Amino acid sequence: MKLKLLIVAILIITSCKQEKKTVAESTDIDKNKVDNSIDVKNIALEIYDYEGIEKFLNKKDDKIYVINFWATWCAPCVKELPYFEKLNSEYRDKNVEVILISLDFPHLYESKLKPFIKKRGLKSKVIALNDDDMNTWIPKVNKDWSGAIPATIIYKNDSSKFFEQSFTYDELETELKQFLN
Repeated sequence: MKLKLLIVAILIITSCKQEKKTVAESTDIDKNKVDNSIDVKNIALEIYDYEGIEKFLNKKDDKIYVINFWATWCAPCVKELPYFEKLNSEYRDKNVEVILISLDFPHLYESKLKPFIKKRGLKSKVIALNDDDMNTWIPKVNKDWSGAIPATIIYKNDSSKFFEQSFTYDELETELKQFLN
């Protein structure tokens, strides 16, 4: 019995030493890791609470606004972003503005959101919504919105349509054209 306890103790001590070695080795690997980070110092990101966002949802200037609520962690959102970018590029001269409102977590703005914006070369206006009181502001955006993303509002003056869905480019363009006529 004493022999069994001695063997167990030796195994525990040996495994602890190996674990320490592994931790030390991984630390050395981290020290030698190549830095592939993206310089995001020059990325300006406007951050608002809901009251600050409201001005983007209620403009009355004869321009058509396409407002998309999205996040970098939302796969359907990321998949449709190129369609909003294309829409922004192709309709900019037709008095259309695309605004991408990120719902990313504030602690990830520097490490996730800004690198995402730079890596994807987003040209549309990107702003971040930092307001934890979702139960208050979600129904103000649209009374029928469950809070799921992606969600999009297309509006011109007092006419607007709300969509709690993802888009293909053709679907997005079709909805926009209803406001152009």
